[in-house]
Amino acid sequence: MAKRGKRFRAAYERVDRSHHYEPAEAVALLKQTASARFDETVEVHIRLGVNVRHADEQLRGTLALPNGGGRDVTVAVFAEGEKAREATAAGAEFVGSDDLAERVEAGWTDFDVVIATPDQMPKVGRLGRILGPQGKMPNPKVGTVTDDVTKAVSETKSGKIEYRTDRQAVVHLAIGKASFSEQALLENYAAVVDEIVRAKPAAAKGRYIISITLTTTMGPGIRVDSTRTRDAEILGAGGAGDEAAAEPAVA
Repeated sequence: MAKRGKRFRAAYERVDRSHHYEPAEAVALLKQTASARFDETVEVHIRLGVNVRHADEQLRGTLALPNGGGRDVTVAVFAEGEKAREATAAGAEFVGSDDLAERVEAGWTDFDVVIATPDQMPKVGRLGRILGPQGKMPNPKVGTVTDDVTKAVSETKSGKIEYRTDRQAVVHLAIGKASFSEQALLENYAAVVDEIVRAKPAAAKGRYIISITLTTTMGPGIRVDSTRTRDAEILGAGGAGDEAAAEPAVA
């Protein structure tokens, strides 16, 4: 292990690196090991058994965290006229068209999510070299290219997040803050796992979920039992679904 601070080393020593924790155990341990002087972000990293070189095995979509993500999301909307007014009314921080494009072309990207109406995509498309590498390019598949800007802005503000597989077939997502209750984090975790299982590509072969790791901004990684994918297995008796009757969710 590389040289780290005393707090990290103390947290690291509390984690059994050879053990795959049940989700509830992992969340409890994660909260115990979050010792930074700020409210750390809780992250989940899910490694999948897919070949991302094949387009039909790549994952990309959105989901709504039931308890939100714990941070304010800054939204930029490319729209004009009535749609621009709707975006502003819905709470978008930055709304514009040519003026907004000029700011982005100059290097300004102080926003988290970009939404655009379809008629704005010709000019937004020219910003791909800037927005693309940052994962901020609008896409109709995830609802960020739409005429219903009110819905798009509202859902984004309320905790809707985008996910995708990276080049190593890993999905990285922030699911809350260390200050969240264990139940809130567990519910967000369950929502993520449920969505990843639902989105399994038809072309995927063999074992689908290879590993799941939970961590905080400054904390050690905690391995989670990746075979527990149903709500009842994650949330316990209060979760949705019947564990006894359900079939395994992943191969």
